Amino acid sequence: MQDKDRLGHTMSTLITGTTAGEIADSVRSLRDRGLLSPGELLPSVRDLATLLGVNRNTAASAYQQLAAAGLVVSRGRAGTTLAAADRGPQEGYSPGTVLRDIGTGNPDPARIPDPARALTAAAGRPVLYGEPVIDQDLEAWALNWVEADLAPETVRITVTSGAVDAVERLLAQALMRDDAVALEDPCFLSSIHTVRLGGYRAIRVPVDDEGMTVDGLRKALDAGIRALICTPRAQNPTGANLSPRRAAELRALLADHPYVLIVEDDHFSLLAQHPYESLISADHERFALVRSVSKFLGPDMCLAVAATDPTTADRLAMRLSPGTTWVSHLLQRLTYAQLSDEAVRASIADAGRHYAARNAAFVARLSALGLTVTAGDGLNLWVGLPIPARTVVERLMRRGWLARTGDEFALDAEGPSHHLRLTVHDLSDADAALLATDLADAVS
Repeated sequence: MQDKDRLGHTMSTLITGTTAGEIADSVRSLRDRGLLSPGELLPSVRDLATLLGVNRNTAASAYQQLAAAGLVVSRGRAGTTLAAADRGPQEGYSPGTVLRDIGTGNPDPARIPDPARALTAAAGRPVLYGEPVIDQDLEAWALNWVEADLAPETVRITVTSGAVDAVERLLAQALMRDDAVALEDPCFLSSIHTVRLGGYRAIRVPVDDEGMTVDGLRKALDAGIRALICTPRAQNPTGANLSPRRAAELRALLADHPYVLIVEDDHFSLLAQHPYESLISADHERFALVRSVSKFLGPDMCLAVAATDPTTADRLAMRLSPGTTWVSHLLQRLTYAQLSDEAVRASIADAGRHYAARNAAFVARLSALGLTVTAGDGLNLWVGLPIPARTVVERLMRRGWLARTGDEFALDAEGPSHHLRLTVHDLSDADAALLATDLADAVS
């Protein structure tokens, strides 16, 4: 009774309900009425169950419903907080600004193939209910695309509405609330959002120039992770590529954990300038290699292929059934028509070389001005700074630039970030020279 009285002195006594739905509705109502504030810490599952006199599973289910609706954010042992009304950091242009945005993470529109010629090939007879959900031509092409990079002999293809959709569904079919997921740190923004909104616990694994660190993954496995999300090449935001040596070391660690779901997000795939290295060994039981087309066919082509083990494929298909049963066959045919076109593939390869060359040229400019930066792979550059990044961003803003600090990509910041993520491939030579000079001045 004393514990319940202690809880009763907090604002959390405003929460009511005896079922998961009632409890979730109560929290939502309190938020809408302004009685709960964004960022406010909610009771733990155990405390909420004690307060309301309900089963802990009921309280956990209520928080799961709220997390799925984006109303709360689970931070593992740090607790569950009410989500902020404003959106977190997102990729893309910053609207309503007169500054030159150099942190978009966008591909160059001029280097996205024009789909006009492929539209005719994509047209065909209507697809009806009950037909196969995957276009046979795209499935065959995708299998050929991934099998050369995967050690397991048995691989199944699922088509999803982009990589974020694939990762969200992959985690949902394998995990429960509060299950631990290993994430790279610094990390891709969408992965952070997906894990937190799903109610999972994010376990950080530091990234260096060779990818996930061995010690970091060892600690994550010791913490009981049930899934990990890895970017083997063009890691976002650092541009790091998994080296053959590091990949072998990480596979050796994972050998004793065959049922940990490995999700490899090869977002840069056809644009990448480095060979593919995988954490997935031949006898690993649960895995998914996800390749979207957004970086080279355009963000509006919301399609990804997920190459998985058969069990994961079956479960993933079940996760698709209650909602979006299939990705539009028109979109699938359009994707296949473009990717099977040798001219389109040649233009994609040329775009990859262009991004690498533009990034390398900017790194050379910085080096000439005394700033040492390593050019990885991908659309962005990860620029290390001698002073806190926020200070540099403020100084760049006064010169007309809008940059992005590394703080936005950190899972567990131990202090202010000393990195910027810059998107510079679309700058003219004159603008690139000006930015490099302004950046060098901003850190001095």
